[in-house]
Amino acid sequence: MRILAQSGRSLRLARLGVAVALMLAGVIGAFGLAPDTTLEPVPTTRIVRELARPSVIDSPADARYWREEEVHRGDTLGSVLARLGVEDAGAQNYLRSDASIRSLQALKPGRLLRALIDGDGRLMALRSTAPGGEVLSVDRRQGVSSFVSSSASPDPTLGLEVRANEIRSSLFAAADAVGVPDSVTSQLADIFGGYVDFHHDLRTGDRFTVVYETRRIEGTLVGAGKIVAAEFVNNGRAYRAFMWRTPDGSEGYYDETGRSVRKSFLRSPLGFTRVTSGFSLARLHPFLLAWHAHKGVDFAAPVGTPVHAAGTGIVIVAGQQTGYGNVVMLQHGAKYTTVYAHLSRFATGIRRGTHVSQGDVIGYVGATGWATGPHLHYEFRVDNVQKDPLTVALPDAQPVPAGQRAAYVDLMTPLAAELSLAEGIVLAGGE
Repeated sequence: MRILAQSGRSLRLARLGVAVALMLAGVIGAFGLAPDTTLEPVPTTRIVRELARPSVIDSPADARYWREEEVHRGDTLGSVLARLGVEDAGAQNYLRSDASIRSLQALKPGRLLRALIDGDGRLMALRSTAPGGEVLSVDRRQGVSSFVSSSASPDPTLGLEVRANEIRSSLFAAADAVGVPDSVTSQLADIFGGYVDFHHDLRTGDRFTVVYETRRIEGTLVGAGKIVAAEFVNNGRAYRAFMWRTPDGSEGYYDETGRSVRKSFLRSPLGFTRVTSGFSLARLHPFLLAWHAHKGVDFAAPVGTPVHAAGTGIVIVAGQQTGYGNVVMLQHGAKYTTVYAHLSRFATGIRRGTHVSQGDVIGYVGATGWATGPHLHYEFRVDNVQKDPLTVALPDAQPVPAGQRAAYVDLMTPLAAELSLAEGIVLAGGE
């Protein structure tokens, strides 16, 4: 009905316009010509002129240009090549059949393909970076219709990535939404784990901002490194952390005043586990079947579970001792020692004199020595006296040394500005 009404109205308006035009023409004629006036014919001459045809610049057959396309979900090799503008049946057959480039036949979403194409749509070259960082190259042989392929693993380009988001359900969901790798999200939870219980304390509206290291090959992300700066806002309270590498190679996270955001030691050297035997001065030993003091804590875990250094220190023992089996002992300054026993094996590079940082993997859970099943026996010693690792008062980590404070501030200041800028974008509702 609305369309018909509009059509009728348009018709009436058109008729009215014609009437008005005719009236105006009559008025103009009345004012322009006197009655009984006759007009002399005006002589005319027909002139025909040949005009030059406009020039059209065609792309010559030997013109070449690079195009880039990202693989989408559901794509095939043929659909990506079509978007790249490749019109070359021979090239497509080669790419589908050559055994040395099978990774192109199972493309994953997000992978980039770059093609060098000539003016006729022929494929001259193709470049793509595999998920592991290997660069695949396909090139047309000079003057023939055949191709040669090769692969190489070039050194990645290091960079920094900034991401920020607001939490609506979980930390990992919010991080995934802005493309933060899971390894970086886990670091974020570890850095602020002393302030925020990420299982129970998260609230809708909490926010995070993170600056982390990346490795790219020809523009393709092949890996994420460590967090260099981060902020977490929980229930309106903001916490910040900046990574500082000391001249001796150790790393730590500190706030804007240079104070460590972590304790010197982790409560548990295992990520997820349960205590099967606590610290006790009298316990029936399951292997010796006699009453002995148990001056450590046993954590149950499957064989092969990674064991992490509870604190930064130096390896003073990495070998086999009768009751302990495979054992690692770390010295942390002059006062503290930690012991990790019954290991199945040691991590690569763990030997006497090795420097390790808090959280580094030093070995793997096993059942060596006087053990009846796979578990980790962990001891925490103060002045060589065993203390209960689950209840002992852990010392605060040392702040940035006074002699390094100026260099730390120089590093931290631009990173703090990046955090503030990214957080402002999130608060403004941007991406």
